[in-house]
Amino acid sequence: MARRSYDTGLDNRCRDLDGEIRQKNGSTRIGTLRKTYGDDFARGYRSDMKLDTLLDDTGVRSLSEYLKRR
Repeated sequence: MARRSYDTGLDNRCRDLDGEIRQKNGSTRIGTLRKTYGDDFARGYRSDMKLDTLLDDTGVRSLSEYLKRR
């Protein structure tokens, strides 16, 4: 299966075909995000919890906002 290639910006985040930075899917698991953001990401939350649930629990609208607040 061929992998799809996305352009990256200066921050090394993938961009959609229209140039917008791709958003993390709400069904992404906390354990997966810990591989990117470190073991202390969302400390106190289970690794099988979904990103949408974490955002609802913490009252933020996006992963970027969560990262700024932590």
